[in-house]
Amino acid sequence: MLNWVVTFLVIALIAGVLGFGGIAGASIEIAKIIFFIALILLVVSAVVGLLRGRPGA
Repeated sequence: MLNWVVTFLVIALIAGVLGFGGIAGASIEIAKIIFFIALILLVVSAVVGLLRGRPGA
């Protein structure tokens, strides 16, 4: 699951750079939503990993 979160986070960052740079103005809101969802999933995944006793797995 952590691999998916990192993948979506990278995609959101790339979309954000393109959107905030003015290349694709319509993608700004989508990039923000994807970024925050990926960030929440990353935190949840890290907490679950720590609770299971397998940090970084």
